[in-house]
Amino acid sequence: MIEGVETRSLQVNADERGHLVEMFREDWDIYDPDPAMAYYSMTYPGIVRAWHRHTRGQIDHFICPKGRIKIGIYDDREGSATRDELTTLVIGEHDQRAVRIPGACWHGFKAIGDGPAFLVNFPTNLYDYDNPDEERLPHDTDKIPFDWETEPHG
Repeated sequence: MIEGVETRSLQVNADERGHLVEMFREDWDIYDPDPAMAYYSMTYPGIVRAWHRHTRGQIDHFICPKGRIKIGIYDDREGSATRDELTTLVIGEHDQRAVRIPGACWHGFKAIGDGPAFLVNFPTNLYDYDNPDEERLPHDTDKIPFDWETEPHG
């Protein structure tokens, strides 16, 4: 696992009515520092949303409550103990986990399965519409040794 990446299994409390899953609690260590906002996105099957990273200290916290996503994280941080390493995780409605992603690492995800995937993110910085904290690369860049079609699920 890349330095700074953490996961936390989320408990699914199910009964005959459906289920309830806690996504955020202030007493969980995975949310450190505290999130500044929350949003969700919907992604159609087979779509890749990658690659991007943050340069102003943001940390992302991904949860996929509906559908499934394959997350790719690539560490090219100077001085990192896991520099040039990749981490791949699959999360979603059949494996409810929160994933802490150091924003300085390149990261993204692909919606896998037959239906749309919903991603919830609790980033530690507010989004700045006038000056977004994002660097982007295409999902098929040669700068990151990762193939969204063939990379095994973690």
